Amino acid sequence: MKTRRIIAIVFLLIAVSLGIYFHSKIEFPTDVRDYFRIGTYNQFGPLAISIELLVAGYYLFVRHNKANFALALFAFTALLDPFFNLTGIFTSLVPAYATILFVVCAIVSIWIAFSNAFGTGRISFLNAFGSFILGAVIELFFNYL
Repeated sequence: MKTRRIIAIVFLLIAVSLGIYFHSKIEFPTDVRDYFRIGTYNQFGPLAISIELLVAGYYLFVRHNKANFALALFAFTALLDPFFNLTGIFTSLVPAYATILFVVCAIVSIWIAFSNAFGTGRISFLNAFGSFILGAVIELFFNYL
């Protein structure tokens, strides 16, 4: 129980600190027409990953019954971002230090979601597949729109 809460607190601290940083780097449009341009929404991708980590950390902290789905969703999104970047599908806006932090957190999240590490149960195949598809959709929406 103590280890689960420590991991959750670390996830929350990383998510909040990176979320504040990514939010401060967003350039909000001043003209209404800018909201209809593709480049406007690309800058929200790193913030979306931080929010996913925040939700996953909170669910892990309170031992929510959807914690495994949130952890798997964050993990797949965080792992697909550098994968798509390395394969050349798109150029990620997530800085290298944040990518490293997200990948480390994603590995821990995958371990928790796919094992019964803290008595949260194992994630079902359908939920794991759904979180993978949703993670890919989120990455493609914010980066390949």
